[in-house]
Amino acid sequence: MTDASFADATASFEPLRRTLVRVAYRMLGSVADAEDIVQEAYIRWAGADRAEVRMAEAFLRRMVMRMCLDQIKSARHQRETYIGPWLPEPIVEEDDAQEDVTLPLMLALERLSPLERAAFLLHDVFGLEFDEVARTIQREPAACRQLAARARTHVRDARPRFQVEKERGLALAQAFFDASRTGDMSSLGAMLAADVSLHADGGGKRPALGHPVLGFDEVMKLHEYLAGMFLKAGSTLVRTAFINGLPGFITLEADGELQTTALEIVDGKVAAIFVMRNPDKLRHLH
Repeated sequence: MTDASFADATASFEPLRRTLVRVAYRMLGSVADAEDIVQEAYIRWAGADRAEVRMAEAFLRRMVMRMCLDQIKSARHQRETYIGPWLPEPIVEEDDAQEDVTLPLMLALERLSPLERAAFLLHDVFGLEFDEVARTIQREPAACRQLAARARTHVRDARPRFQVEKERGLALAQAFFDASRTGDMSSLGAMLAADVSLHADGGGKRPALGHPVLGFDEVMKLHEYLAGMFLKAGSTLVRTAFINGLPGFITLEADGELQTTALEIVDGKVAAIFVMRNPDKLRHLH
């Protein structure tokens, strides 16, 4: 490949890299895997006959989505042997735009077949017509409509009913951190929904409960225990932020590792708490 050809490939690919990483991440739930897929797409793009490509973005999106579908086959096997609850890698939003695919929705997408997931994301999230969805996943348009409709039914309850205003969300996250770390159980309890749940992903690398904690009483009992540990060992707030579309915070824990906590807010109450402790899924935050 000539220097001019390489420069041309780079110039046409780089403006699309961020969008392609978002496509891959939403399919895979892994930042590292998404970036690897997109880098492989770049290598293939550099070696392709680009003169035959009419629309680079559509061509590359099809390439990335097909590579993701192949990757999911091995990823699903890894999930079956994963230690404890699995959560997607946390994406900390750096601008004012809130993520439209929130963490609860990503968990709901995990329960879909790979093709249902692809059809839903391409049509409902990225807004592609079903003809383009069909070209991407190599199925008939009518079949893609059915795939997306089935997916829509399964994820309906996980779609965000409303977005928490940014300042309000960050204030709730700060209040949750303060109450949970100081042992202010009265303030913490006032924030929680009756059917609140807590999900912690340690991946077998750091201590974490091996199952979700369900219900107000059980979540409060856990936080009473944790508050004692925090008061002895410390838990330092790095910053509040929106994490996978949810208000939350990043902390530095007593073992020297980062941790993220994301809060699903429904009707002003914390309905679910998602804690990422697996250091392998937090590397990109350092």
